[in-house]
Amino acid sequence: FFLMIRRPPRSTQSRSSAASDVYKRQIQNQWEHLQMKYVGTGHADITKWEWGTNMQRDSLASHVGHHARMIYFGVAENDTIARMRHNLITKMIRPCGPPPEKEKDEF
Repeated sequence: FFLMIRRPPRSTQSRSSAASDVYKRQIQNQWEHLQMKYVGTGHADITKWEWGTNMQRDSLASHVGHHARMIYFGVAENDTIARMRHNLITKMIRPCGPPPEKEKDEF
């Protein structure tokens, strides 16, 4: 008399595999949430120019927001803090120049 223990078919996921899938979905949801919340994190459709523009604007906004850094820039450029702030804010409008021309589809 032999006792047969039946094993589950191989196509059935183990507990650890199912937990791994849940974890991957949670990470994906968190990533999508960050992309919606912060523009600079990018997404699959962002162009190199858009990404560069976002990075430049973030950097310029950080410079304008830190008074000590504005003093440093003013001394380095031999200009007033108000003039430096104005120049940096003006530069934020188009930090990377005009956008590149989009290629037209041949269809």
